[in-house]
Amino acid sequence: MNDIEVRFSPSTAQDAGSFRLIELPPELCQLIESAVGTPSRLQSTVLCIKGHPTEDAVLCTTDKTYSLRSVLLSNTVLVGTPARTDPEGTINIRDQIHEVLELAPSVPKLHKLPVLLRGMEYDEGDEDRRATLPTYSYEQARCEIQSSEMEFQQGLKDKRILVLNGFLRPIAPGHLSTILELILSYLVSLSLSHQAADVEELVSALVDEHDVPRPVSLQIMSWFGPVKDGLWEMDANAVVAEIGLGILRHYKYEAISESDFLVKWTHAVGDTFEGLVALELLSGNYLRTISTHTTTKATLNYFPASGLPTDPTARFVELFLSQQRWKSEEIQPFLSDIAVNSKERDKLLLKHARAITTPEGTWYTSRVGYNN
Repeated sequence: MNDIEVRFSPSTAQDAGSFRLIELPPELCQLIESAVGTPSRLQSTVLCIKGHPTEDAVLCTTDKTYSLRSVLLSNTVLVGTPARTDPEGTINIRDQIHEVLELAPSVPKLHKLPVLLRGMEYDEGDEDRRATLPTYSYEQARCEIQSSEMEFQQGLKDKRILVLNGFLRPIAPGHLSTILELILSYLVSLSLSHQAADVEELVSALVDEHDVPRPVSLQIMSWFGPVKDGLWEMDANAVVAEIGLGILRHYKYEAISESDFLVKWTHAVGDTFEGLVALELLSGNYLRTISTHTTTKATLNYFPASGLPTDPTARFVELFLSQQRWKSEEIQPFLSDIAVNSKERDKLLLKHARAITTPEGTWYTSRVGYNN
């Protein structure tokens, strides 16, 4: 074996701090290795680090987001490269590394979107106010929002954000409910199957009779089911749930009796779809209170998980201030947007809540006392 001389590089001072050591999780390591071995996949494999100077950076692939965390090493790692003048016999030390960057799966940081898009809502009569609205482009959001491309696209759907002329416009909840109710009505009046509805027929009816622009109705339909070969397979449960949310939003501060709410909801979706109405469709969006002091058995308040803090500690404070005890199936939907998976969700529950098992099932209470 030939001797190899190790020496400091002449450019050590300039190279200092130029190298980073990243520990890859198995799935990301496999992705990179498979891409390196396949030139066609290498071009489509995207790794991007995103983050404002005031934010913790994240690494994004095409479909996942990873948090970056710096961990100090007990031993210094030297970065060396073969010397240009003697690549076979000399290694130049280019840098010294004292920390490693760890990657961990993370939820996409989509909570900023509603704040960034405040005042840009798309509503009925939008043409009269378009020129005075602030703007935020799709491309600008892609660069600034800490999420993968797939998660970003899904986030736009989940948060009901339209892309019109290259700009993001969250649709007004009331206007969305109106359009969905019109769609359900046209499905019945035009004798269309909600499992294979003719897209052109529905879109034309909305344009001709209600001045709903084609790009708006097409995007809304895509939020609630796939469109293929000119036919729309409507997710009936999702549409019924969105209409229910549109009604429930009016009762954030003043409660409505559960029975009255169900009557309003059933009336809004019509006879054809009334069999789908069920409170379970709105999990993670309401508080249900049972009173022993009035004749009303149960009341509902609008209480969306999307309006709660994204910090886990603050999230649990809000939950337990709003309700002292939570059934397992009730609290879980309020944690889905801050936990990557059920395992991480259970860790949060173990850290912030105390489980109590009763004949009625598992209940969760706070580990600390709150005055509510």
